[in-house]
Amino acid sequence: MDLRQMEYLVALFEERQFTRAAALAGVSQSGLSAAIRSLEDELGTSLFTRTTRRVEPTAAGQALLPHALAMLEQATAARDAVVRASRELAGTLRIGAEQCLGIVDVAALLERFGRRFPHVRVEFTQAGSHSLVAMVRDDELDVALVAATDHLGGLVQTELGREPLVVLLPPEHPLAGRPRLGWRDLAGESFIDVHPSWALRPLNDGACGASGVHRRVALSVNDVHTLLEMVDRGLGVAVVPQHVAAKPQAARLVRVSLPDQAAPEWVVSAVTAAWDRAASPAPYLLELLADAPACPTPATHRREVAAEVSLADRCAPGSTGGVA
Repeated sequence: MDLRQMEYLVALFEERQFTRAAALAGVSQSGLSAAIRSLEDELGTSLFTRTTRRVEPTAAGQALLPHALAMLEQATAARDAVVRASRELAGTLRIGAEQCLGIVDVAALLERFGRRFPHVRVEFTQAGSHSLVAMVRDDELDVALVAATDHLGGLVQTELGREPLVVLLPPEHPLAGRPRLGWRDLAGESFIDVHPSWALRPLNDGACGASGVHRRVALSVNDVHTLLEMVDRGLGVAVVPQHVAAKPQAARLVRVSLPDQAAPEWVVSAVTAAWDRAASPAPYLLELLADAPACPTPATHRREVAAEVSLADRCAPGSTGGVA
């Protein structure tokens, strides 16, 4: 058993589908399938049952999972210890992120950065994506994790992942039984949305305008959980990234897909300026993000561990991994 096999097992356990698991692990589908078959041959038992639509772990697979997670966690801790001992980085990292950004777990990222570089002081700012981009441009931030991709000018954008937007409705809503909804179906509805400085608001406005539909934003909020509560109380409908619709606070709500041609994608990026300081901590933060695979749903602890091991391998001395 090796770490790659453990990473692939965790990804397949999470996704229950070979294509998505391969994308999560950053490997071809054939490579992931071969690695799982090799692991099953080595152990002499099936770890997953396969159908045309879904993959389910067997009892043996369930038994192996906690040991796979422990192996990945130990490998990550070992690499962090080596990096911490070999890199005496100091200074200040100024980083900002939008609330409930998805794709990347900001708190977990900062925790791991702090473990690797304990002498770097981290200053964190939470604000809307457009405000954060302006702060990078004004040299008030070194790195901004945002979902805004327009008007970046000379700033550097490193895409971290993307996911679709979906419609959220209270279950009592007349449209809640539809399998799909277009913007024209939502004409005349009261919308709940975030402040225009957040990335979601202009994204929704632009998509709705491109469909020739005028929408009325009745309630503008600065907190995702408030937005979900208002939808739950029947005060309006919302169009949100898929990971927001998967939050526990949205469990009672109905999630409806938008047609592909009408649904803009939620694209999460790290936005930076060009550094002229060789000792800037910012490139080391990007190093942790460099090869993290795209996640269509909110990152779980197991995904983070698998992604970190993949990242550590590719960022090891002599590797060819780099910032995407």
